[in-house]
Amino acid sequence: MSVSPAPGVSPASLQDPAWRQRVTWALVGLVLLWPTLVLTEFKPWVLVEPGSLAPTLRFLGDFLPPKLDLAFLSMVAIETWRTVAMATAGLVLALLLAVPLALLSVRALSVSALSGRMAVWPASVRQVVRWTLVLLRSVPELIWALVFVRVVGLGPTAGVLAIALTYGGMLGKVYAEILDSGETHATSSLLRNGSGRLQAFLYGLLPQSGAELTSYTVYRWECAIRSSAVLGFVGAGGLGQQMDASMKMFNGSEVATILLVFMALVWLADRVSAWLRKGLG
Repeated sequence: MSVSPAPGVSPASLQDPAWRQRVTWALVGLVLLWPTLVLTEFKPWVLVEPGSLAPTLRFLGDFLPPKLDLAFLSMVAIETWRTVAMATAGLVLALLLAVPLALLSVRALSVSALSGRMAVWPASVRQVVRWTLVLLRSVPELIWALVFVRVVGLGPTAGVLAIALTYGGMLGKVYAEILDSGETHATSSLLRNGSGRLQAFLYGLLPQSGAELTSYTVYRWECAIRSSAVLGFVGAGGLGQQMDASMKMFNGSEVATILLVFMALVWLADRVSAWLRKGLG
């Protein structure tokens, strides 16, 4: 059933005036995307070829029923707790690294910047700190885990250190941006009246940015749980390492159980994050 335009309204005026521009940019995006698909040899049709489809269906068929032996479930429960503990410990260490680096890189806490341009020495320190944060977050936690597995051996220690370094860089950068983007009048007034930098942060910047900082920290804890599961595939322990072993043995029922635990763990972390954010709001 077609809808006729209202009296006095021409059909041309009902069209999106920017439709030509939208279509043009969509075509440009497809043209630019095509070389990347070719470069990455993206061939999704390989999944349905007979040589790939048969073993895939056979492996997926082994998923049912999931393994629910008491001994296996007990082991999965221990590894689940280890995964959560790895994420939490790594995030705590990341906070110990990120908070001081963030405070050193915040322009609003610089006394010399009150007069306009920051002095050479504080500006140099601030730049070095920012480069350090770039270095920490530019190396993925998976690469850090591979390095630390070589240093400290297999186990959760490598995962904790990997999360601490990468997330320390991420948290430090975002913390600094949040603090610098807020209203700095109260902080500047405190510094001009002889207050120390720590007091200016606690009474000037933190009250107005505390909710946003906490919300982002909780979100990163949720991401750390996912990362700690992935780090297990390189020997950092936890559920990921057990899933890697089950997949290498082509034990689909164990893989199915661990995947269900993965989903439940991510769902629980998401619920806890949402609850905390709601409390902060």
